[in-house]
Amino acid sequence: MLVLPAELTHDQAEPSLRMLLQGLRSQTDAAVVVDASPLAKFDSSALAVLLECRRESMAMGRSFAVRGLPARLAALAGLYGIAELLPAAN
Repeated sequence: MLVLPAELTHDQAEPSLRMLLQGLRSQTDAAVVVDASPLAKFDSSALAVLLECRRESMAMGRSFAVRGLPARLAALAGLYGIAELLPAAN
């Protein structure tokens, strides 16, 4: 499982994405799950990071889901019309 940091704003987006993609490439599971529950401070950059992780997962032929998406971030995803791209992990 990949884990988001507690803070993911524009300033942390690029290094966070690099870290997540490195973790993604080292995983062998067919299903990629990103744990977003640590997120406490974030902006729309967190959605961009999640979408890029999803894109990379799909390119590798893996499924993608998010666990613990904060309600405010889920609402933002809904506002942008991308909520269905970030399915909840079971």
